[in-house]
Amino acid sequence: MKKEMEEIDKLIKEALSQEEAKFYDELGEQNILEKLGGVFKGKTAWLAIIMNLVNLVIFGLLIYCVVEFLDTEVTNELIKWGVGITACLASMSMIKLFVWMQMDKNDILRELKRLELQVSALAHKK
Repeated sequence: MKKEMEEIDKLIKEALSQEEAKFYDELGEQNILEKLGGVFKGKTAWLAIIMNLVNLVIFGLLIYCVVEFLDTEVTNELIKWGVGITACLASMSMIKLFVWMQMDKNDILRELKRLELQVSALAHKK
């Protein structure tokens, strides 16, 4: 299967102009750090930055809740600080999920561009 994909990639590159071939190479697989960096580029970069700043604020609040939780001996306060810890962890998890979904969206868009390029190359070849 991998050999077939390499042959298809070779055929596509032969059918493309030099500029299109360079663009096709840029659409290759990315490692996790490149994917994370891609979240901070484009039209929604401002939202990703704000979400990460909010995540840092929530992390600070989490640390405060944990310190207060460990410092008190009253059961009602333990419950309140425990709920605060749980709410902070849930909020941080949701923000992380948002970032992971953005990374997945970028992967899907990259694959769609590859497919469009492949269809275009095959259409020009005939």
